Amino acid sequence: MDFWSRLIAGTSLASPAGNKASANNPEKRLARFKREYSQLLSIWRGAVSLSRSSEAAENIRHCLQDLTSILSDESRRPLPHPCITFASSKEIYIPIGKIATTSYNEGIIREAVALFATLIDSEEEDFVENEVFSKSLMNLLIRITGANSIRLGSDTEVEVVELSFNITTKIRLDPEILPAWFTAQDHGDDTEARKRDAHAKFTGKTHKEDFPLFYLLIDYIHHEGRIGDFARTGLLYIIEAASNSVALEQWIVESDLATLMATGLGALYSQLSRKLVIDHPPDQLPPILALSDYQHPNTTSEIVSSASPEFQGHMETFLSHLVFWQDVLNHCKSVEVKSTLLEHFQVIFLQQLLYPSLLESSDVDGGSSVAVLTYLRRILEALDHPDMIHLILHYLLALPDTTTNSSTLMTSISAARRQKSMDLATMMASHEELTSTPALFNLVDLIQGSLRSQSQQTISVTLQLVSVILRRHHRYAVTTLLWTSLVMDDGPQRTIGAHEKEMDFLLSLAGDIGGDLNFDEAYEDHVKDIMGVLESHLCSMGLVAPKSSGGTTRIPGAQATIPGAPRDVRPHTLRPEDPMLKTFVTILGTFFTNSVETNLSLTGAIVDLATCGYMRIDGWLLPDFSEYVYEEDEKEEEEKNEEKNEEIKEEKKDAEDAGDAFFASLSDEIEIQERAQLKALKRARRAPKLTESNIPPLLLQLKILVEQVTTYRNEIPRFDDLLQQRRDAFQAASSTADTPPRVRHAPPRSSFESPSRSASPPRNPFDSLAHRIFPELGTPSRSDSPRGRRSQDRSSGLGGNYSSATPARSAAGLPPPQFPTGRDASSRSSSEAFSTSHLGDSDDRLGTLGVPASQAAAFAVVDQSILARRVGLPTRKGELHPIPFPNLRALGSPEAEGNTEASPQDTVDGSGTPPSPRSPDGEGKEEKDLVSVSHVLTNVIVLQEFLLELAAMVQVRAGLFDEVRFV
Repeated sequence: MDFWSRLIAGTSLASPAGNKASANNPEKRLARFKREYSQLLSIWRGAVSLSRSSEAAENIRHCLQDLTSILSDESRRPLPHPCITFASSKEIYIPIGKIATTSYNEGIIREAVALFATLIDSEEEDFVENEVFSKSLMNLLIRITGANSIRLGSDTEVEVVELSFNITTKIRLDPEILPAWFTAQDHGDDTEARKRDAHAKFTGKTHKEDFPLFYLLIDYIHHEGRIGDFARTGLLYIIEAASNSVALEQWIVESDLATLMATGLGALYSQLSRKLVIDHPPDQLPPILALSDYQHPNTTSEIVSSASPEFQGHMETFLSHLVFWQDVLNHCKSVEVKSTLLEHFQVIFLQQLLYPSLLESSDVDGGSSVAVLTYLRRILEALDHPDMIHLILHYLLALPDTTTNSSTLMTSISAARRQKSMDLATMMASHEELTSTPALFNLVDLIQGSLRSQSQQTISVTLQLVSVILRRHHRYAVTTLLWTSLVMDDGPQRTIGAHEKEMDFLLSLAGDIGGDLNFDEAYEDHVKDIMGVLESHLCSMGLVAPKSSGGTTRIPGAQATIPGAPRDVRPHTLRPEDPMLKTFVTILGTFFTNSVETNLSLTGAIVDLATCGYMRIDGWLLPDFSEYVYEEDEKEEEEKNEEKNEEIKEEKKDAEDAGDAFFASLSDEIEIQERAQLKALKRARRAPKLTESNIPPLLLQLKILVEQVTTYRNEIPRFDDLLQQRRDAFQAASSTADTPPRVRHAPPRSSFESPSRSASPPRNPFDSLAHRIFPELGTPSRSDSPRGRRSQDRSSGLGGNYSSATPARSAAGLPPPQFPTGRDASSRSSSEAFSTSHLGDSDDRLGTLGVPASQAAAFAVVDQSILARRVGLPTRKGELHPIPFPNLRALGSPEAEGNTEASPQDTVDGSGTPPSPRSPDGEGKEEKDLVSVSHVLTNVIVLQEFLLELAAMVQVRAGLFDEVRFV
């Protein structure tokens, strides 16, 4: 064949039919492959420098591309595969690896990587088990990703790491492949080198030549996206393979894997801003914040916003690497490797970084407390590995060590593991004199101090951290955050009468707030949510799960392997002097002037405090059963019962005298038992009196808040209309579909008497009649609603007395949907900014009432003026201090119907803003203690939802945990 024929045959001008025939013929395919390979070597040997000759580099790239295409096509065809066999026998990967290594050309490198990947994917000729192949490939990968290599593009780097991941996948499936990629060489001078280099004792050996694939993956585990996923998963597979190789297990323990992972995690944590403010994007502000006095916090070059995309990126990267730590521990089957990782996690990350950041945080330097408390909360939310959780909370809470003698532990581990522990201990001993420990200042001290802060953001993020610990790690909080006492009583102590009275009290408080709210529907939603929350709590799962044949229940779950974990939670309750409870009550005292975020965090923490099935709520949330006080007429009833018992005894004596002693005694004993049972039932249904002396401070503070709402209603004109507008605005924001208008229900009134309470609405006359005829009922008959009966004359409205459903009904299985307004409001998930224009819907409402359009517009202007006014907390005299509406009180009166327009001086001052309120003595109230009426309205709705949530909590617990007795 002459030169021109050979040239034409080797070009792409050949006919497609000829190429197809060549591909189908193994011999022709092999001839083409050899020709391409020879041309590749010829161009490489003839080129002086591929980095300088772009033409030669492009030709080599095309040759590599053709070789890869032929191999890929052949691997999909039936046997024989002569090209793959030729590649193996001639070891073509050796010169190809050298060409790519010395080319410094990304195109050539990428095609060479693709060719190696094709050979591995072919699963023929045992490429992956060939040591020569592995050395050639790893030499290429290490050289192109090293410090002196060219900067590869992101796509090429992904292909490099993906190829490495594919190798680890094959090692995982077939551990026999491992010796081709890992060789534990004997480094005789290692001991002397470690003695000379003190730093090596800490970091470990770095013999990368033993396992280059291992270190290649470590270099990429901190990256984001696919490349980081490939690297982390590949490293997991290698660590998992350590359980099948003693040599690899020892090598990993002696290596610097643990040090690199711990320092890498610390580096990512250090990238997070030292000062942080919690914020939301302006176009994604939740409606519940938009309808309040929410203001975007100020940011500087040092103070970063949590809504910043850069900060969120750093946070996600840090949390992803933290979860990678967890995945490594979950996949690791080697106890020594796992112990080495946990020791480095505690020493390098916890003791050297996380705890010092908590210790150095301050509430007066622009948000460092907010930052570290938020980071710790996110860490505890992201992790669920019991050993990592135990290390974090055990150290930060300064729990006592209950481990066995360290010398005993040392005898059961290898020499390499012992050396690593000693190196870490030596390093920590050199720093102990310079650093503080949790024994002097722990997480409890930081939380208690932060809850007393003047910053609403600090209080809010601290409450969120407390919620996470109470909800997910309650056993660690029982003896640290909380002052608890064990409950030794066996069986329920709260009577059904007391339970119904307390339910009536809570629900009536929610009803006293008023509003056009479907209480039955809202309460049903809270019942469903609370049911899901209680059933999913880790402590409560053992109480609600079916019992085994032995009468015990053990929920399978991961337990910490490190000694010293807290024991299982036992029945307990809060002590009245608990500092956390007192702090909650103190924050509740300024509920209406708190930020909405603070109130949502506070109510969430209180609910989480009552969620554990082993936490008894009597004594701190509900009145203590030992302090129940009943009506005086009960003594008269007991005297009557004693008289009846005397009569029974006399009748028994007469019957015995008549000679019918046996049948008389039998019938009398049965009657006595029946009377005793009826007496016990009646005693259990007695409703105790609720007075300020026996109501817990938390419940009493909630009652005071409801009374403050009454003061706001009396002092603020059009309060009920504005409150309903606010509720409609929230419903419109959270609803995605049109809903029919709700029927106005009369709100329930509290049975707890107070001098400042307004008169109750007229009650159903049939209620009192039923009580007179059937006094043993105790409460009116109940409908199917879990909230209790419905008055017949109120169009399904809620009456003044409410009973809970029976325990069997309340314990019915209900789905656990997402939490509504009580803690994580559905409106908070809104991705769109909420406009306050919803508040102007009063025009339509007034129009439907027959109010002229001009007057409706005037009402809207007045409403906006009222909403903008700034008010404080009501005084003890039951009025706002100061009174901010001197000329707007009569808006709702008949005299004002003809003059609804307010003059400018009645609403705002000459500057266009509401006048500063003045106290009676003429001194202006501090601005920080004043909030707008709009802000108060939002907090009123939050309070009402929280009361319904607490009532649902009490009812569901009664049925789910059998907390109520009926006799």
